[in-house]
Amino acid sequence: MPINPDAAGYTAPPRVSSWDSKDCLLYAIGVGAGMTDPTGFELEFTTENSHGVTQKVLPTFPVVVPGGEGVYGAVGEFNRAMLVHGEQSIELHGPLPVSGTVSAVTTITGVYDKGSGALVATATVATDTATGSPLWTASRSVFVRGEGGFGGDRGPSAAVAVPERAADHVVRYATRPDQALIYRLSGDRNPLHSDPAFAAMGGFDRPILHGLCTFGFTGRALLHSLCGSEPERFASMSGRFSRPVFPGEELTISVWVQDPGTALFRTATPSGVVLDAGQFAFRA
Repeated sequence: MPINPDAAGYTAPPRVSSWDSKDCLLYAIGVGAGMTDPTGFELEFTTENSHGVTQKVLPTFPVVVPGGEGVYGAVGEFNRAMLVHGEQSIELHGPLPVSGTVSAVTTITGVYDKGSGALVATATVATDTATGSPLWTASRSVFVRGEGGFGGDRGPSAAVAVPERAADHVVRYATRPDQALIYRLSGDRNPLHSDPAFAAMGGFDRPILHGLCTFGFTGRALLHSLCGSEPERFASMSGRFSRPVFPGEELTISVWVQDPGTALFRTATPSGVVLDAGQFAFRA
């Protein structure tokens, strides 16, 4: 079954998802929290019972909370080994609780023909089932290699130019050789990130790191450099994945502060830029 461009506008049935303290801790470890200073810095994200420390949730945690049921089934059948994450954004509407339950509704907002592949864009609104208030909106796009050429709209451009000056903040994080094996325990069990044979089917000589793991590392850099490590000041974050990261590579996050409360960013490995078109909003 070929890609169905008419899937744009389809809304999947709501999906109710819950999480608890352990889920938040595991996610934090999966995106590198506590790696350089396990008994000091970031204890509020990596422990729940440290003396004088109240557990908090990393603002990018919602990316591992499932959205609407079966949304990609409306797009058609395709080889999941050819699917890579294209873009991701997260907008927080309120503080994230350490445990909670949301009803998440996902809509396909676009199916675009990029020639060499198809780009499928979705938006998910997650509502707190206890209060009826929205907690976050997450938008993403996935690129399905080899499924383009169906004659559809190419879609909007995500080009964002960073200033031609030195970055205001530069943060470097190492990733572990087993980083993908840790991160996958937060829910994304795609074998592209763990199985060498499956990765080879996708054209990679070894498993790659989850794009959303890189997103989480980058979110930590923004949280600490621009928000004083206070999650309630983290408003929104978006970026485009431009090349794969392999577990064990170092990430360099460069940040340019714009108007008060906004910044641009990009993340690179020694091989080049891996997350670009980065835009961030934060509260004073």
